[in-house]
Amino acid sequence: MSAIPVSPIAEPWRLPSRGRVAMLALITGESAIFTIFVVAYIYYIGKSLTGPTPSQVLDIPFFNTICLLSSSVTIWLAERQIDRGKMRGFAAWWALTITLGMIFIVGTGIEWHKLIYLDGLTIRTNLFGTTFYSLVGLHATHVVVGLIGLSLILIFTLTGHVREEHSERIQVFALYWHFVDAVWVVVFTVVYIVGR
Repeated sequence: MSAIPVSPIAEPWRLPSRGRVAMLALITGESAIFTIFVVAYIYYIGKSLTGPTPSQVLDIPFFNTICLLSSSVTIWLAERQIDRGKMRGFAAWWALTITLGMIFIVGTGIEWHKLIYLDGLTIRTNLFGTTFYSLVGLHATHVVVGLIGLSLILIFTLTGHVREEHSERIQVFALYWHFVDAVWVVVFTVVYIVGR
């Protein structure tokens, strides 16, 4: 008789954290909303009866994009620091993430100021203006919400209320920021590359 192979004892299955499940549910819902706005933007490309058109007024925001996408790297580095219990390193990378997000929002504000006051593009000008401000504004709103959350976490960190044992919660919130960055890749491609 041959011996029955004994498999190593597998680690018992555990439920995922409630925070992670909740964040993934939120991201799923937000993805559906962004999909609707992106599809509307694509559908209305080139259908404006009056100007200005995207090619006349849109400059490609390379610097803003680099800053926002770099913030995914800095928040990941912050996550690694808190996992190791290095709270100073965590706070520094977290603050840099906030700074990069703020640069992005300020850059968006500068772009909108130019579009509204120099180019005459408002949300009521034409279909392009309506869909542009709706889609880019929706994304900017999510960045602002993320920056508020990041800033609150930094304040709690600096006052000693965030510690190594909060690493899982930090990672859950970081998922939201990664989502905001990933959505920008889609928005940037649709608005500034395809729609231009």
